[in-house]
Amino acid sequence: MMNKLDIFKGFLRNKRIAVLGIGISNRPLIRYISDLGGHITAFDRLPAEDPVLRETREAFISDGIDVNWCTGPDYLQDLKGFDLIFRTPKMRWDLPQLRAERERGAIITSEMEVFMELCPARIFGVTGSDGKTTTTTLISLMLRQAGYQVHLGGNIGIPLLDRIDHIRPEDMVVLELSSFQLMSMRISPEVAVVTNVSPNHLDVHKDYQEYIDAKRNILAYQPFYGRLVLNADNYEAKSYNSDARGEVIWFSQRDQSIQTGCLAIDGRLVWRQKDQETPFLAGNDIKLPGRHNVDNYLAAAAAVWPYVKPADIRAVATTFGGVEHRLELVRELSGVRYYNSSIDTSPTRTKAALRALAERNERVVLIAGGQDKKCDYTGLGEAIVTVSDRIILCGSNADQIEKVLRREAAFKGVRFEDLIIYRCQDYEDAVNRAKALARPGDVVVLSPAGTSYDRFRHFEERGNLFKDLVNRLSPEDESDSEQANERQI
Repeated sequence: MMNKLDIFKGFLRNKRIAVLGIGISNRPLIRYISDLGGHITAFDRLPAEDPVLRETREAFISDGIDVNWCTGPDYLQDLKGFDLIFRTPKMRWDLPQLRAERERGAIITSEMEVFMELCPARIFGVTGSDGKTTTTTLISLMLRQAGYQVHLGGNIGIPLLDRIDHIRPEDMVVLELSSFQLMSMRISPEVAVVTNVSPNHLDVHKDYQEYIDAKRNILAYQPFYGRLVLNADNYEAKSYNSDARGEVIWFSQRDQSIQTGCLAIDGRLVWRQKDQETPFLAGNDIKLPGRHNVDNYLAAAAAVWPYVKPADIRAVATTFGGVEHRLELVRELSGVRYYNSSIDTSPTRTKAALRALAERNERVVLIAGGQDKKCDYTGLGEAIVTVSDRIILCGSNADQIEKVLRREAAFKGVRFEDLIIYRCQDYEDAVNRAKALARPGDVVVLSPAGTSYDRFRHFEERGNLFKDLVNRLSPEDESDSEQANERQI
């Protein structure tokens, strides 16, 4: 009997296949399906002469991969007559061009949706407005510590469809799933985790309700034997309970009445099932700082509890130093530590990072600013002045950050006029200015509170540039404020 993967491969033969967006997930997708007999056309809004796109095309040609190309601002005008269309995650599924093709009979899907349909192994899926990357990573590490063969992927930046031939039924798959990936998803993972839900990505979603509904798809199609892990301390995540088909497991730092789930009680992390409690981790064993990381450990432990031992969770907690670009220590220079937290793509993420630094009584020189996602900035100004009086703004949402600082500084007894605030036009200026402002014992933190799309392709590119600039600094460098292109407020 043919399995689902064999049927999929047979289905692709002689089909006209469109791949929309030639990014991280779709480049391996093209490589994988190129030998299966389909006729591939790649679509991308970048111009043909873009260096990354040109490099990708040359690599395909070198490897004998035959692809037609439609590029540039009007790249979707030739999206007509296709049998199968793979959309890039951030592309809305209801674009007029996609609706027209769907009405003509085309199948609209994505690399992630196809992978989940075909995957033979148990899937752990994690979504949320904050914490999903760390929680996804923790789940994968705990399962590996327990001896499983683990495949980590999804929004964390690792596509998996091209590896599906090597995934066995006894393996474990852990996926980070964004609202963009979930928006049109019609399949859910067997184990689903919702870390929290708060307004985010409203530059793409029509409104907050659409964002909430997109996240709900992680549980909407679960089997009756599925497991749903929810944050009891978050209103929107908690509300998903009414839609659950299978078992619901809770995690919380506040609600001691939970009957089944992972709780923080008197400095310990505890698994509770009815009247039985099993302590599995001391809070001070967690190497990562911040209360938000306690949430991440509670969520991850609740997801993996049937499959790992408490010792496996403790082994990860005492050794795991964090995800790249999340409060990542870059270096120490002249008594100043430099941290890269480029993954902080929303005010909520930046507030969590700053709270973690406040818990350690750090003095901070903050570099912030990125592209706004129509998020709520309430509380960001208060969080900033709790740890910092020296702020460098470098990004298109600089005005919004300045505005909330003006409004909220007084909440902490700080006069806005006493803050040192600079506007810098590029990251080299920002890093040099931060070095000039920092004193021994301080930390310099990049925590943008916005996406990277005002200047970069993704937050990794932004973080890598920051790290490169920091690593180029030398003790004798002096920033020339006359030459730096900034404005002091």
